Amino acid sequence: MINYKAENIFSVEGKTAVITGASKGIGKEIAKLMNENGANTALIARSKTQLQKLKDELSNTGSRVEIYPFDLTNFDELESLANKINDDFGQIDILINNAGINIPKPIEEVSVDDWDIQNNINLKSTYFFTKYIGEKMKKLNKGKIINISSQMAFVGYFDRSVYSTTKGGITQLTKAFSIEWSKFNINVNAIAPTFIETELTQTWFKNQEFKKEIIDKIPLGKLAKKNDLFGSVLLLSSDASDMMTGNTVFVDGGWTVW
Repeated sequence: MINYKAENIFSVEGKTAVITGASKGIGKEIAKLMNENGANTALIARSKTQLQKLKDELSNTGSRVEIYPFDLTNFDELESLANKINDDFGQIDILINNAGINIPKPIEEVSVDDWDIQNNINLKSTYFFTKYIGEKMKKLNKGKIINISSQMAFVGYFDRSVYSTTKGGITQLTKAFSIEWSKFNINVNAIAPTFIETELTQTWFKNQEFKKEIIDKIPLGKLAKKNDLFGSVLLLSSDASDMMTGNTVFVDGGWTVW
């Protein structure tokens, strides 16, 4: 029987969601979103203090919250982290790869360290953590993986050559994983936002000339807010996206339409 009720179609209630970069910004809001909608959440970030504060905020919803202070560039420990989360919750239904970093610099000023830092966090850790979490999902013959990408994976812009390269890699990672894991009923998709007002970007937008330049490139004429991602996150986390895989959902106000 077909279910026509939105609250059922987009439901994540009772599912276990793993969220990286969960202590602030987009990741923190996604954690709140999943928690408010009945998902149990495993929250990963480097700061134990910030994670504990978030856990305390979410403690009254009735959904389970566990925190995992961890640096995702500790590649040798990623498999152990995946094992621990799976042991703690019994299963993993959703993985949201949100952790990332952007070091804006002109190409001429980019150092090897700049390259390594952004690639290690944005791309390498996503690849290998997804690999280990996917092993758990394969045993369930079902799973939802969401990679937080960027419109910069599809367009060029000043001072973001390395960041754009890593996000372009996320696009191809999403496609490759979706092909190999489709036989396990695992959906792998990405979300590509435009510039979002966060703790990180608010310092950039103090430069009014830069802010105007960005808004002028967005046909809708405004910056995105963190909650603008909520619909896409629930779509790709729920049964509503069972026939979607390898896709990137743009939440860019029309930037990539140009």
